[in-house]
Amino acid sequence: MIEQELKDALGKNIKFFRFRRQFSQANLAEKADISVTFLSNIERGNNFPQAGTLCNLAQALNVEVWELFRAKVLLMINFPLLTAFRKTLPSMLILLWKPFISSIRPDFNDRLDEFLSSA
Repeated sequence: MIEQELKDALGKNIKFFRFRRQFSQANLAEKADISVTFLSNIERGNNFPQAGTLCNLAQALNVEVWELFRAKVLLMINFPLLTAFRKTLPSMLILLWKPFISSIRPDFNDRLDEFLSSA
């Protein structure tokens, strides 16, 4: 992954978790001990924080640091993708992933149930 893609993914994921926690930029910036301007630049993919700042952001958002990066993959999960993998992914695997997917994409709950029941 090139540097700008990593910055963009991190920024989008931080913003996603910030919204999920119902924090304003000012709330999160204060909790992570950074300026609102710096947080805004991170969320827009203009800056990449140092390791200590990443840890502070993750702690403030109540997530693990790796989740700030991994969530990008989960946000890209969609039903055409799941349907395409239906023949290769056992329903049990999707069932095990359901709580994880639902935590990132709560709008998928009903559709996941329909998907699993039609397998």
